[in-house]
Amino acid sequence: MGIMTNGSTGEASGLKFLIYGRTGWMGGLLGRLCEAQGIPYAYGAGRLENRSQLEADIAAAGPTHVFNAAGVTGRPNVDWCETHQVETIRANVVGTLTLADVCRERGLVLINYATGCIFEYDDAHPLRSGIGFKEEDIPNFTESFYAKTKAMVEELLKNYENVCTLRVRMPISSDLSNPRNFITKITRYEKVVDIPNSMTILDELLPISIEMAKRNLTGIWNFTNPGVVSHNEILEMYRDYIDPNFTWKNFSLEEQAKVIVAPRSNNELDTAKLKNEFPEILTIKESLIKYVFKPNQNTSAA
Repeated sequence: MGIMTNGSTGEASGLKFLIYGRTGWMGGLLGRLCEAQGIPYAYGAGRLENRSQLEADIAAAGPTHVFNAAGVTGRPNVDWCETHQVETIRANVVGTLTLADVCRERGLVLINYATGCIFEYDDAHPLRSGIGFKEEDIPNFTESFYAKTKAMVEELLKNYENVCTLRVRMPISSDLSNPRNFITKITRYEKVVDIPNSMTILDELLPISIEMAKRNLTGIWNFTNPGVVSHNEILEMYRDYIDPNFTWKNFSLEEQAKVIVAPRSNNELDTAKLKNEFPEILTIKESLIKYVFKPNQNTSAA
């Protein structure tokens, strides 16, 4: 099985992207963005943990940059990782490190879509304080196996000067039918908690990740929109813009704990570094309205 190559225009830019995660949500969106921008790209066919397959992909594609949107988050959710720990390690730790190492050997920047769900509010970063975790802060949330593997691999990737680690949180897109979309998830839950969190609007930030590749930016980046938004605030927007008859019920973290296997991360990330590089980034609530709710607005609901 060979790599899938797309895009014949744009060679003048000198760019060629190799993307891992073809069948995933973010990997699919990245391919569409490359097509829209005229950037030649290929999807990697190799398993991330198989070094020789990755080497073959790179040899065949001849990329200028590599994007990793693959990995294991668990289906239907991260609780899967609690009972599939070896598979989670293979994809999230062994696979990611192997790809980073192969890219480093070839002098290639790797844009790695990671997670910011490795922190939780604490005494130094209280809920609703506006004090977010910075890029250099040490993860303090390892209560789920998924988070534990992600924190481990982030620490190890600090040694790879070719890697750009993007801490994504609770990703949201304008596609409200996608089951991976955080909004879609919470509209389908029987009950939801109501906690302010940093979140990532993919429609706005994925194009910025492509720009980061063009600038050859590396290191750790909190990859969320500035500010926080709570579950209830999102669902209120959903009701106001999409479905005026929508209702929901809340429950506490203690009640939530009874219906999930692994605890969930809740936090605010400090986005000063990203905002300094890209001053145009909208706050989370502004971005939600512009990129998600306005495009999907039900005129009868307005």
